Amino acid sequence: MTWMILLVGLVVGMVSGVVGIGGGVLFVPALIWLLGMSQHKAQGTSLAALLAPVGIFAFLEYYRKGNADLRVGLLLAAGFLVGGYFGAVGAQHMPELWLRRIFAVTLVAVGGRMWFSQ
Repeated sequence: MTWMILLVGLVVGMVSGVVGIGGGVLFVPALIWLLGMSQHKAQGTSLAALLAPVGIFAFLEYYRKGNADLRVGLLLAAGFLVGGYFGAVGAQHMPELWLRRIFAVTLVAVGGRMWFSQ
């Protein structure tokens, strides 16, 4: 089981580095499907994995090539800090089914917008 968790981390890290996602988009479904976690537990575990600066090397590579705006990134992080807290508080009071549906609709909406934009 440990090797599978490490493999999921490796694959999600690679995809995150390529497409610039935070990882939770892939971690949460993987934890549910492969490890049988609840939506709440998968989301909390995903946040635990992303808590440390795990993306620092990917960020540095983008930054070295001039493809990262540090000021905007830090402002986003500040907003994420506050928003993440209040979102997590709210999520603890939602039924798992609603949480899963919100997650799915978010993925479809963002994916659809990306697919159909020029």
